[in-house]
Amino acid sequence: MNEKNLFTLCLILILFPASIAFCQENVTELIGAGASFPYPLYSKWFDVYAKTEGIKVNYQSIGSGGGIQQLLNKTVDFGASDAFLSEEEKKKFEGETIHIPTALGGVAIIYNLGENLKLKMTPDILADIFLGKIKNWQDERIKKENPEAQIPKMPIIVAHRSDGSGTTFIFTDYLCKVSAEWKEKVGQGKSVKWPTGIGGKGNEGVAGSVKQLPGSIGYVEVIYAENNNLPYALLKNKAGNFTAPAIKSISEAANIALPEDLRVSITDTESPEGYPISGFTWLLVYKNQKYGNRSLERAEALQKLLSWCIKDAQKYNETLLYAPLPKAAQERAMKLVLSMKYGDIKLKEEKK
Repeated sequence: MNEKNLFTLCLILILFPASIAFCQENVTELIGAGASFPYPLYSKWFDVYAKTEGIKVNYQSIGSGGGIQQLLNKTVDFGASDAFLSEEEKKKFEGETIHIPTALGGVAIIYNLGENLKLKMTPDILADIFLGKIKNWQDERIKKENPEAQIPKMPIIVAHRSDGSGTTFIFTDYLCKVSAEWKEKVGQGKSVKWPTGIGGKGNEGVAGSVKQLPGSIGYVEVIYAENNNLPYALLKNKAGNFTAPAIKSISEAANIALPEDLRVSITDTESPEGYPISGFTWLLVYKNQKYGNRSLERAEALQKLLSWCIKDAQKYNETLLYAPLPKAAQERAMKLVLSMKYGDIKLKEEKK
């Protein structure tokens, strides 16, 4: 080898590691969008994560439908949804998606009839109110379930979501299970053609409408009822027990066999103590993170965040009225996180 070739080889050996280091991405921010259902929880989580891990998570509460669309468009690192993807929806994605559950929540039935009025609701009454068949609070069926309540005589105003929503998905999933008429005429989805009522954007929009309109009724995640000082109904579950959307009853709703991919509905639960309008909320990501201009470092940063959400972040759930993941769900979720890869490269293993 002559001196010129030797010099060139040495120069390559010196500069090559430096070029690799130069190409590595210094990840300081991850981007997510979607469900408003868990927004109060994620706000707390991601504030803690930025302070402890030095990585900001920019999360936009735009509804589950918007989060799924942005993940489909590959403009976010993760989408958030209270509704798992259907088989038809999964086919729209170029790569395989995985569902990482983060918490359980309950959909509270809120109303504006005075702060101290406690109502009991049966599945058939609730369905008929949202079908527009029960139009006044003095309806005999409502009075029969609440004989001691001083219910005012006023028309019922239904408030519902106007945007694509995982909260709507959970609520309509429940109504389809308890009302054949609802299933036939309206159906289930993140957005549906409502038979009656006024629309509001996000959980905050529905809560705001109910708070402002006497005689109104709507459905929101529990924390939105609490934050707006709105009472919520006790719902009769499948076992015949009237239950409130509390941490214990929401967790109990998930006391069922779980599938490996964790895409599961737990509404109208068989559990005697379970709250009937409960559901998981998920973070959705691509299993193979090598797409677009994504770097390996970004994929690893996302996997680390998901692992933290499943384990360390769970301690913040109960204080914000979200049920933490049951052990079985945690273990299966971690398997999904560890299945993530970057091209043919398996991402970092879980640290013991």
